[in-house]
Amino acid sequence: MRHSFILLIILSFVASIGANAQREVKMQVGDSTEVLKRYVFMFLNDGPKRDQDSATLVRIQEGHMKHIGEMAQTGKMVVAGPFEDAGKYRGILIFDVDSISQAIRMESTDPGVVSGRFEMQAFFWWTMKGSKLP
Repeated sequence: MRHSFILLIILSFVASIGANAQREVKMQVGDSTEVLKRYVFMFLNDGPKRDQDSATLVRIQEGHMKHIGEMAQTGKMVVAGPFEDAGKYRGILIFDVDSISQAIRMESTDPGVVSGRFEMQAFFWWTMKGSKLP
């Protein structure tokens, strides 16, 4: 029940803020203070050019994985991974950066994007600060 209440507050809060808002916000929820943090959530979707031969696909994938690793080392890309059986949606990236344009700049040199195999779609995403996957 408390999680539903917190989610409702978060959704109300996110709906009321602008694109240029600060990246962390404290909220009073009952007797506790919750901190929300803003990230950039990016889908990698099917791009317009998906007809590469198998040797080219191997090179693109190797370059893509190298690029992901390099971004992870900067600490600005915090989560990445592919989807399974998700149609046009191929994977996600979550960036800890100030702007959508900064995340797009970082990902725009990915060989999968450069080749046209992937397209980027990015949004601001808010979550409780310190949230993590198990």
